Amino acid sequence: MTLGLLLGMIALLPRPVADQTCLAATVYMEARSQPTRGQLAVAEVALDRLDMGRYGDNICEVVTAPHQFALTTNSKNFRIDNPRAWDKAWKIAGKAIAIWNEPSKDRKLVVPGADHFIRLGSSANWAKNPIATIGDHEFYAVD
Repeated sequence: MTLGLLLGMIALLPRPVADQTCLAATVYMEARSQPTRGQLAVAEVALDRLDMGRYGDNICEVVTAPHQFALTTNSKNFRIDNPRAWDKAWKIAGKAIAIWNEPSKDRKLVVPGADHFIRLGSSANWAKNPIATIGDHEFYAVD
């Protein structure tokens, strides 16, 4: 399946399924080769941004905000072609959403407060003092 086809299908799905699909696609594209903890951390960044209210009103709006996540920085022809990695990303997205639905004081988070991440070796003018390094990503509290 291509990214373009997936994004087109999301518009037809009920909100909870669309949100899990968007988050799973983000985890898949950003961190499919990372350990489970790193995949959860990527999901947490998107969910933290949702809570901020500045990036969108639902998960799909957050992860498709221009130039923020892989869903908008990769070609619509990008192929989602690893069923095992997709299945894991789907489960990670569901778990992250379930954790996020708990009262904030009860959430057991991997990267509390992280609202940005970059790959190791990348540079960004905002990337100072990472909260954590997991796999090949560094996580930051910027906003």
